[in-house]
Amino acid sequence: MRGNFESQSVLIEGLKQGNEGAYEYLVEHYHNRLCVYAHSLIRDDLMAEDIVQSVFVQVWEKRHKLKHDFSLENYLYKSVHNKFIDQYRKGKAVMALEKKYIEALELAVEEKDELQEQKILGILFNAIYELPPKCQQIFLMSKKEGLTNIEISEYLNVSKKTVEGQITKAFGILREKLGKKYEVIMMVVFGSETERLI
Repeated sequence: MRGNFESQSVLIEGLKQGNEGAYEYLVEHYHNRLCVYAHSLIRDDLMAEDIVQSVFVQVWEKRHKLKHDFSLENYLYKSVHNKFIDQYRKGKAVMALEKKYIEALELAVEEKDELQEQKILGILFNAIYELPPKCQQIFLMSKKEGLTNIEISEYLNVSKKTVEGQITKAFGILREKLGKKYEVIMMVVFGSETERLI
């Protein structure tokens, strides 16, 4: 029987005890957000899904080692990041620009306050899901699916100016949510093409 796992301490205790309801809640609550994060790193739906699934498996296998006084959300985002880096390094030759991208990611999450950085990443992806529906749709089509403004305008049957306005609106909302580290996080997650927008 599933309990109320909205409290992190209850959720962690449920996981430690091998409660399948707790595990189901964990997957349902974090799956989509982690997939968006993983996709922003690896730009591949299947590989992003694999990374997230492996993180959930890892949590289940190591559930006995979970501590009540740490952020489960930070742990999940950090685990996705680590598995992305591991997969990336298993590839063949890594081009110079790709190395710089990895270094930028590591720099962003390995500052003095690492958990705070992960919290900011969590806030970013939560904020994306809290964008107004049309704004969120256009933002994800642009930044997740990589469509141009013209392609989006044709697909949605709206003007290019509308698309540009919604993307600008999304960046404005995210800037307000993230505060002073906004530019670093946006550049790391969405790449240098966002530089002119942020």
